[in-house]
Amino acid sequence: MGSAGKRVLIIVQNMPVPFDRRVWLEATSLQENGYEVTVICPKMKGFNRTHERLESVEIYRYLMPFDPSTKVGFIGEFAWAWAASAILSIWIASFGRGFDVIHACNPPDTFWLLGRIWGVVGKRFLFDHHDLSPEMYQAKFGQGDGLFYRALLAMERETFRAADIALATNESHRKVAIERGHMSPDDVFVVRSGPDLARLSLYQVDDSWRNGKEHLIAYLGDISRQDGVDGLIRVASRLREKRDDFHFVVIGGGSAWEEVRRYAGDAGVAHLITFTGVVTDEVLCRALSSATLGVDTAPKNPWSNKSTMNKIMEYMYFGLPIIAYDLLETRRSAAEAAAIVESGSDSEFADLVDALLDDPQRRREMSVAGRQRVREQLSWDHSLPHLLEAYERVFNGLKPRP
Repeated sequence: MGSAGKRVLIIVQNMPVPFDRRVWLEATSLQENGYEVTVICPKMKGFNRTHERLESVEIYRYLMPFDPSTKVGFIGEFAWAWAASAILSIWIASFGRGFDVIHACNPPDTFWLLGRIWGVVGKRFLFDHHDLSPEMYQAKFGQGDGLFYRALLAMERETFRAADIALATNESHRKVAIERGHMSPDDVFVVRSGPDLARLSLYQVDDSWRNGKEHLIAYLGDISRQDGVDGLIRVASRLREKRDDFHFVVIGGGSAWEEVRRYAGDAGVAHLITFTGVVTDEVLCRALSSATLGVDTAPKNPWSNKSTMNKIMEYMYFGLPIIAYDLLETRRSAAEAAAIVESGSDSEFADLVDALLDDPQRRREMSVAGRQRVREQLSWDHSLPHLLEAYERVFNGLKPRP
């Protein structure tokens, strides 16, 4: 089948490419394997060009005027993203590369309707299940019931019903697709968000990151309400009572970035933490190459317990021992590379950081285990065959739509 019959339109709403590492890996990998890839995404995080081509991938971006940290903004973001993506999909079909498959990433779970509409003219619909939207709403707003929550469950059901194929980031998401989404197991492929080893680099330790201290403790990732970075501030405050030979670096941005920075100031630990905001890959690699530990303070809830945190595997690439709360998918990803805080308390988390900083032998063992695991089992090279298998089924293994 020629490239004219292997055209893919990827739609992602919550982050732009190439900032979204998973989506960018999927897009460039498909492009390198004979597909023509176009992406629709929002303008944000410094990626503000309306149209550009990177690594042969065509990218169209739209403005996002809504703040998703409020319920009104949450709904407005969904509606705006859907309308903008629908308009751009018409443009791409008429004047761009065109597409044979819509590859829709969530959140939100609203693009099933676009899949249905384009399905009338024979387009396939592939659902890339990044997040559990109902559980994320519950974690963000503290509500596990009510109209909005039930609406999210309904949209999730419709998304699975519309999908020809689903990609799951882990086994927990695959289980949701099969049990809650009633998809056939043959149509659900686990494509983990493993790091691309070719895009990461190890550097010599740079003491400037440590701010004159012996140890650097790193947090990498989005800083939104559900990510629990406020817990890191409390851990820093408790750790300060035990020792003074450490510094934290918080790498990333998000809707709660300013709020967390203010909280650090109010708690009297702002001088112990460097907030970098969004950084380039090189800066990220240099910071993590200089770190002693990697931490994830996301609290345990129905969303986090079933989510694969990309930061965990990136810590492992850099050989960082990990400390995290007792989350199912974190345990599955990190295995022996992580020390688990089972109680869920800030105090126990700080105690475990304190103990690990004083135990270089255990840190070395965890470092070796993490490096080996990410290279032999979890890197993108091990996920790519599953992505290509899913696409082979989309184009060649499905019966024609009625």
